[in-house]
Amino acid sequence: MDVNRFLSLIRSSGSYDGQIVHAETLSPREADYALLSPPPQERLQRILAAEGIDKLYVHQARAVEKVRSGINVVVVTGTASGKTLCYNLPVLESIVEDPECCALYLYPTKALAQDQLRTLNRYRSVDPALPLRTGTYDGDTPPSTRRKLKNEANVLLTNPDMLHSGILPNHGIWARFFERLRYVVIDEIHAYRGVFGSNICHVLRRLNRICAHYGAEPVYICCSATIRNPLELAEKLTAGSMVLVDEDGSPRGEKTVVFWNPPFLGDNVMERRSANIEASRLLTDVVKDGRQAIAFVRARVVSEVITKYAKEMLSHEAPSLSRAVKAYRGGYLPEERRRIERGLFDGELKAVVSTNALELGIDVGALECAVLVGYPGSIASTWQQAGRAGRGSEPSLVFLIPYDSPIDQYMVQHPDYFFGRTPESAVVDPHNPHIVLSHMRSAAFELPIVPTDWEGFGEYCGSILRILEEDGQVKRKGDKFYWCGGSYPSADVPLRNIGDDVYTIIERGEENRVIGTIDEASAFMQVHPGAIYLHNEETYFVGTLDIDKKIAYVEKEDIDYYTQSITEVKIKIEGEELQKKWRVSQVCWGDLSVTSLTFMFKKIKFGSRDSLGFGALDLPAQTLLTTGMWLLPSEETYLHVRKSGRIPREGLLGIANVIKEVIPIFAMCDTMDVGAAVDSSAANAPGIFVFDRYPGGLGFAHKAFELLEEIMEASLELIDNCPCENGCPSCVGSPLPPFSQLDPDVGARGLIPDKESAKSILHALLEKEPYVPSKRETDLSADIEQSLSPLPDTKPLPLPLEKKLREKVSKLKRMRSPYTR
Repeated sequence: MDVNRFLSLIRSSGSYDGQIVHAETLSPREADYALLSPPPQERLQRILAAEGIDKLYVHQARAVEKVRSGINVVVVTGTASGKTLCYNLPVLESIVEDPECCALYLYPTKALAQDQLRTLNRYRSVDPALPLRTGTYDGDTPPSTRRKLKNEANVLLTNPDMLHSGILPNHGIWARFFERLRYVVIDEIHAYRGVFGSNICHVLRRLNRICAHYGAEPVYICCSATIRNPLELAEKLTAGSMVLVDEDGSPRGEKTVVFWNPPFLGDNVMERRSANIEASRLLTDVVKDGRQAIAFVRARVVSEVITKYAKEMLSHEAPSLSRAVKAYRGGYLPEERRRIERGLFDGELKAVVSTNALELGIDVGALECAVLVGYPGSIASTWQQAGRAGRGSEPSLVFLIPYDSPIDQYMVQHPDYFFGRTPESAVVDPHNPHIVLSHMRSAAFELPIVPTDWEGFGEYCGSILRILEEDGQVKRKGDKFYWCGGSYPSADVPLRNIGDDVYTIIERGEENRVIGTIDEASAFMQVHPGAIYLHNEETYFVGTLDIDKKIAYVEKEDIDYYTQSITEVKIKIEGEELQKKWRVSQVCWGDLSVTSLTFMFKKIKFGSRDSLGFGALDLPAQTLLTTGMWLLPSEETYLHVRKSGRIPREGLLGIANVIKEVIPIFAMCDTMDVGAAVDSSAANAPGIFVFDRYPGGLGFAHKAFELLEEIMEASLELIDNCPCENGCPSCVGSPLPPFSQLDPDVGARGLIPDKESAKSILHALLEKEPYVPSKRETDLSADIEQSLSPLPDTKPLPLPLEKKLREKVSKLKRMRSPYTR
């Protein structure tokens, strides 16, 4: 791709309005090779030659040497650097020497396993006598193939979900495989973070127990994209010691990264042009130029919206190419996703608009351009997505289009920060009691739990065993605990979330047709009655959401708008575990209950994003028991703000918005992994609450508790550096609710909190020179001074009466709350 020519073409187009705010060209890199001693067997060298490989990169040679010596390794190199060979080569060497030895390949997605199967089949086509018996074992595998794999496979490709629920509970019929298991390969370990990663820690601990039961001690080979703590993560996942291999010897083509900031709408510096439309325009230009591109988005609905816009543009400008653009996301049926992957690999499709489902290393061919719509939430994910363009030594182009939200705008306005920062750490919490409980039940079903297992299950092991024993699910005999509960406890444990029910989306017709699935939290916001559900660029009207049967019934309709739900949050402090004095404020961390209610939805016109009205909803509230931190500023802080005629709560809302966006800089999480809210009733004083979006918490809010100073400094810098006067979506603006997978392009168009009040509070919290907010045109200071005058000196209420009155006030308040509908 001639990047300079393409950028010149864009700059000269009528739609260009100075969107390019920064362009950084990353220099190409030559390959660095190393000799492997002894070299691979001749038959394997012939297979490598057929793949165009006659020398090994330095990281490949180092990894193979370690694995040959029986050392667990984690390989950390860039996208398309040949990490696959780091495990395929030693596995094939062992199989050639002993066809009965076995290897287990774990991938986070079915698509990745299918992709690797194609690679292994290519090897076998070069050498049909290669003693390789392999296949994918997942939910799509036919029963006859499953039986054959159990009895014959020496390389089994699967995913953690199938290992957890299909293989480990039935380890007896896999005895042959486990007895001969020599290698466990875990690819894309950077994907194993948060809830998913914490669950995988225990799946692998259970795997280790089963291996030990059959006398096997496999070597672990882990591969990862670049993150800050790959060794720590790999050792937490596998519960064993590892050696890091991170000297990347692969070549890299020249890559140009362009920060493309949508311009302001006319003279209105409060709002920018739609990032979704900007992305559609860029994709259209790339496709018209004869190039292949991939766009990454942060929400399912956005993949559909951008695809719809791009196809409409192409239908006017290059009609023959309009069919060459497709959306790709979770919720599609497996056959739909495989068809799109093949189309992209074969060149039939010119552009795909994907959620992070294609971020991982599926081979989709030589793409020349990547368009990142919205900051992906971490430096690591940004480079992973950017790496999907230019797989090889050819030049490539990457666009990062920020939304009008604080962290997005901060990144594009601070390119030195972005390009100079190392990727974040991946956070897992294997000792989360909700997760430990689930896997201890599964482990007890598989084998009795013995004292040597206790350390792996963590500090809550004894208490959880006691609970299970009292409930009659396990029975103690000596120092062993045997399962005696219902059958198949692993079926109760979803790995990728904690306890979410899955809803089926059915299109009504002569024959009802399943068109997708969605988790419960998202269902309440995306397929509620009256919602417009987008699927394959088509619009579907949601007629019914059957909560009991977990089904959403939809009908295809030609509609020129889509919907976005509105959710309110209430917080209750269940228990305080940690407390500290931070400068002039009180900061706590502990257990919270967070109740969310989706009570309304908004209709948004395609293209213009104009509001077409609202609709009321009558859905049950959802309560999340989690952990969080809360910050309670001093009364003096509020007094200073009130004297300027401003309302402290509006400033707190702005700070909460920014904190939620800033946390991913310090912990490898998505903005949707944490929630932030301002609540006055929970602590009997206005405060900022930051909480994990998962039952029991996962450590993200605790990270905020620990790094509060750095987070608040970053928040103040972000607000200070925004050129707006009174607040805008780029600094204190109103982002999406804490439980959301909606369109960020619309979420920023709500009520804007008070920037001046936020700056004043942050200066006070950080004990900086006092910041005096500008006076509002309507000066409320006189009213505020009056409200601050001393209360009359009256007789105190008896405590029982005061308690009753407080309960009555609370009851009256609830009667007016949407939560009581």
